[in-house]
Amino acid sequence: MRNARTGTTIAGALAAALMTTGLLAAGCSSGGGTAPPGGPGGADTPARREPAAKLSITPADGTEKVPPDTGVGVRADGGKVTGVSVADAKGRAVDGALGSDGTWRPRWPLRPSTSYTVTAKATGTDGRPVTATATFTTLKPKRALESGMSPLDGEKVGVGMPVQLLLSRPVTAEADRARIERALAVRMSEPVEGAWSWVSDREVQFRPREYWPVGERVTVVAHLAGLRVGRDVWGTKDRSLTFTVGPSHITKVDARAHEAVVRAGGKVVRTIPVSLGKPGDDSYSGVMIAQEKAAETVMDSATVGKPGEYRIRTKWNVRMTYSGTFFHAAPWSTGAQGNRNVSHGCVNASPDDARWFYEFTQRGDIIEVTGTSRKLQFGNGPTPWARSWKDWLAGSALGKPVNG
Repeated sequence: MRNARTGTTIAGALAAALMTTGLLAAGCSSGGGTAPPGGPGGADTPARREPAAKLSITPADGTEKVPPDTGVGVRADGGKVTGVSVADAKGRAVDGALGSDGTWRPRWPLRPSTSYTVTAKATGTDGRPVTATATFTTLKPKRALESGMSPLDGEKVGVGMPVQLLLSRPVTAEADRARIERALAVRMSEPVEGAWSWVSDREVQFRPREYWPVGERVTVVAHLAGLRVGRDVWGTKDRSLTFTVGPSHITKVDARAHEAVVRAGGKVVRTIPVSLGKPGDDSYSGVMIAQEKAAETVMDSATVGKPGEYRIRTKWNVRMTYSGTFFHAAPWSTGAQGNRNVSHGCVNASPDDARWFYEFTQRGDIIEVTGTSRKLQFGNGPTPWARSWKDWLAGSALGKPVNG
């Protein structure tokens, strides 16, 4: 039908209107047209697809009572693991590394009764990154291994001072001893050769091959928290200390000459007349250290199995053995000092000389006694110099030295 006034058909006008509003473009077409933005397969928003990589973490999220020495397993199906990190509940990162077997292992054991969060990352075969997390909690030990260390943190010591690690439970298995030694880190300002050696089932000591260098600064960290030692026994606390080495003080006590020659830095600073153990109460010969100091103490024969023989209060005491050998003041024997051996095994000196020696001495100073018939026994206090370096290494479960 044609409009009489405009000369156009109604059908033509309708077609023009549809073209103007774009409705005509919505019709089906078998031509090479482009799909509208946002449509299926549209260029601006590609269709969603699942990432190729799927991460799994062991222990699984929410696992409890995990042994602290358990490694963290991470697996990426359809991709490659690119990173693993572990942090405790306070966000502190745990030092560790991912092995070729897909297991992340901490450098030191995880702590007991502690929550940890694992964050794993991977890249899929499609190149897309994937992240997964899991939180687990380590077990509470049924039996705990407690510890103590010497010297004191911050102490200045003599050149012969060993490091002592004392344990609350006996450790007898060689594998457990080796595990403990590997958990002990020694750092030195001047690296020297040293080694750990077991003195007893409950004590392991560290000493350098030769005496410590003067001025050496040593830091020892015992990473015992989470360490498995025997059946259901776990360390619960790390220990650490730092000490410095003071001037070289070496005293040589000659039982035959009845004198103690004291050297500082290799130079003689005092020669002291002394009296050592009488026959039957012979003093020990050997290289000892100044183990502790006490301005006053009571010498009691009952402590050495002779109750009632003597009980004397003494002054200016420097201990040399656990069994009761001291360098101390003995005003009752000044007439014998420098001439005869009349003591019960201690090194007797005059009050003035004993006080000087007491104030001069640092814990760990070397005191070497010669000229007696009785030999110092290893383990009679910290006595690391009673053994040769070869024998000292033989007492290590690892059998090798440590270089700080």
